[in-house]
Amino acid sequence: MFSFATLDIVPFAGVLLSFALLPGFAPRFWEREMTTISLGWVALNVLITALLHGPDASLASLWSSAIADFLPFIALLAALYALGGGILIEGGPWGRPSGNLLLLAVGTVLAAVMGTIGAALLLIHPLLNANAQRAERRHLILAFIILVANVGGALTPLGDPPLLVGFLRGVPFFWPTTNLLVPMLVITIPVLALTWLADLRLSRRAPLPKPEKLRIRGGLNIVMLLIFVIAIAAAGFEPGPTEAIWAAHIAEAQIALTVFSGIVTAISMWRTPNSIRSRNRFAWEPMREISVLFFAIFTTIDPVLHDLAAAPLGKDPAVWFWLSGLCSAFLDSTPTYLMFFQAAGGNAQHLIQPPATLLRALSAGAVFFGALTYLGNAPNLMIRAIASRRGVRMPGFGGYLLAASVVLVPLFALETVVFFW
Repeated sequence: MFSFATLDIVPFAGVLLSFALLPGFAPRFWEREMTTISLGWVALNVLITALLHGPDASLASLWSSAIADFLPFIALLAALYALGGGILIEGGPWGRPSGNLLLLAVGTVLAAVMGTIGAALLLIHPLLNANAQRAERRHLILAFIILVANVGGALTPLGDPPLLVGFLRGVPFFWPTTNLLVPMLVITIPVLALTWLADLRLSRRAPLPKPEKLRIRGGLNIVMLLIFVIAIAAAGFEPGPTEAIWAAHIAEAQIALTVFSGIVTAISMWRTPNSIRSRNRFAWEPMREISVLFFAIFTTIDPVLHDLAAAPLGKDPAVWFWLSGLCSAFLDSTPTYLMFFQAAGGNAQHLIQPPATLLRALSAGAVFFGALTYLGNAPNLMIRAIASRRGVRMPGFGGYLLAASVVLVPLFALETVVFFW
């Protein structure tokens, strides 16, 4: 029977459907009204919660989600984004099949260190510049989205937003490294091999560029990135006591890390030469869009988390791998991770106990399946937009889904048999 309480999931569903459909069906309207629409869903959530539980509870929930969940998350992402945009890579062996293979491999590793967003924005321009004379470059962009923008982020909380959410909820910093390395390689190695073979064949149709001396600028950002990685890891080892900021309860280590993230971002923006950011075509607009998306998600997701916590999903790791994966592909990986993490009990210390099959399955699904569609992870749409502006004839939503499925679905099936059966 219909209950007014069922309306509490409408704002979250509205957020996801808005981000999934409007950019494709009404791009100009969405670009102009994205913030208004997103905050409208947040306001509706506040209203519904107030009607169900009272105004005080509604405002307390909004405050807690914004301060304890959203703010630490977006501060870390912004710092990684600023640092990545302040490092310039010029020259190198890219443009030849072996060089392109090396760039994709390096990008996959960097994604774990500086995040999929940072690594993607750092390396997409060198890849496109080095292959500018090639008529067919879509295979390189497809591999780039799969590896650099998604799969490579599986090894640390810095790599991909879902794992960062898990880290902020108590999953140890190096848990993904020890538990997802082999599953990541099962996807990475075949994709690299297929891309190299395709690139080797297609490269015969166009003159190859001469290798240039590799030059890297932005040393201050490199040093700060290393310090920042250490700070994030340290914050996870000993979160310490929590502080109450009105209705929000946040660990002191997370407060310190959030403040440090702001300092790192400010120093990076202040001290990085404009020439570096200009060559990287750095802009805050993609980060603004991501911030709006995740603010709307974090502030409307609580009713869904409560419902999922009571859902009878069973304990079959294969089911969790595919369900979390398919939700990630079409609904974005971060809210999917949150939903399934809560459905698994929401207790990190319990979930990491060996063999930790449920946490491994939902983590792998949330990260790996993000490469299946343009909606799966924030960098996917960013890379598509950059490549399109640079003259690459990128496939539409259906075309990309088909191409990615041909490559990835057999590998996901292999993952299921080997790790989750």
